[in-house]
Amino acid sequence: MASTVMIQGAGSNVGKSMLVAGFARAFMRRGLVVRPFKPQNMSNNAAVTPEGDEIGRAQALQAMACGIEPNVHMNPILLKPESETGAQVIVQGKRLTTAKARDYAALKPRLMLPVLESFNRLKAEADLVIIEGAGSPAEVNLRANDIANMGFAQAAHVPVVLTGDIDRGGVIAQMVGTQAVLDAADEALIKGFLINKFRGDPRLFDDGYQLIKQRTGWAGLGVIPWFADAHRLPAEDAADLRHKSGDGGFHIVVPQLSRIANFDDLDPLMQEPGLRIEVIPAGVPLPVEADLILIPGTKSTIADLAYFRAQGWDIDLAAAMRRGARVLGLCGGYQMLGRTIADPDGVEGTSGSVAGLGLLEVDTMMTGDKRVTLTHAVHVGSGTPAQGYEIHIGQTAGPDRARPMFRIDDQPEGAIRSDGRVMGSYLHGIFSEDTFRAAFLAGLGVQSGGVGYAQGVDAALDALADHLEAHCDCDGLLQIAKSGV
Repeated sequence: MASTVMIQGAGSNVGKSMLVAGFARAFMRRGLVVRPFKPQNMSNNAAVTPEGDEIGRAQALQAMACGIEPNVHMNPILLKPESETGAQVIVQGKRLTTAKARDYAALKPRLMLPVLESFNRLKAEADLVIIEGAGSPAEVNLRANDIANMGFAQAAHVPVVLTGDIDRGGVIAQMVGTQAVLDAADEALIKGFLINKFRGDPRLFDDGYQLIKQRTGWAGLGVIPWFADAHRLPAEDAADLRHKSGDGGFHIVVPQLSRIANFDDLDPLMQEPGLRIEVIPAGVPLPVEADLILIPGTKSTIADLAYFRAQGWDIDLAAAMRRGARVLGLCGGYQMLGRTIADPDGVEGTSGSVAGLGLLEVDTMMTGDKRVTLTHAVHVGSGTPAQGYEIHIGQTAGPDRARPMFRIDDQPEGAIRSDGRVMGSYLHGIFSEDTFRAAFLAGLGVQSGGVGYAQGVDAALDALADHLEAHCDCDGLLQIAKSGV
């Protein structure tokens, strides 16, 4: 039976996902069979498994770190926010329901069973399971029926290592304060701590590090300097989106939608030296001098179309097109480009029909059926094979579908306007394919820099493992995992 350890955070965004990926690669290189696990994830940046199921993007990266394909048991509960108060609930890869926050709290006791089932499956095939918490265990108001942090750790009998983010400041209070608010049984599960994202000379924190050890009694496992290559790894949280990348001559502008989804589509483009990628936040106009405006995926197409218009981006988009900009819509962005979007059954929320941006002669009908699949396609414009994935509700039809972007098994996919300046597709992940990305950019008059994207991610995982081996007590972490609770 596998050894287990859970990495929890003293706050959100302390780097848990990246640490789990790095430790997974480090221990895999030592010859261990390692599996990643996150009981509950909340993210609209999902990945598709070979079986056609959904999990969090971070767990797909962690699976890559382990040298294996992702599967649903690595992330049995995935919450995909659709509004400020509700989220789609994915259980072991399949949509269960859409629930408001209060309703989800009542649902959680039922979800511990599939969580433990998935966890035990991973334990049966591994030497080591590294578990990622969610948010912070210090949110004790959420402790009842918890399946993401201490509730899971108690149920599964796993030791915990608490991680703090020193870059944001206040890390001593985070660590000591977390101990102060936990009850005795939960606090007893914490066996060690890590300090992450340190900039400068780590010796300057020696006194603070010793203070945490003395106040908590936990084993110190290291102060981890800022990992400079973190930008080479796919981000899961929209808060981690880089708003500017590169200084190339070809300018791609991306409006940051309120429910932006699968934004890792941008990562391979951000590695291209000939491109300048600019992600535009709310309240900022879209630059009219853009060469390409890329409207990304969204978890709530109709709501984000209203958000797009509320920012005045529809006006900016029209101005940019008058100056020669091209437009590409992916998934929800593709749906927005059409004439109408109808949701008669309120699949996304309120039922009704709205006018799209009218840039493609297509119409979308939302249905309860969800398409989740890995996809092998051929790019019509270049004849280049492309691999990606689909993860969407809704069916799109109309005259511009006669000019598809891709063909899948000789069936058309996507649409292109008659003048070729507006394109849409349901396919995510296509820019990760080096040959397709180069062909697509060539069609825009841009030469690819020959970046091997997947190889670059793999190299960054190796560099991260080296980084952790150099600055952490990895042997101590492994001993905690072996000793249990």
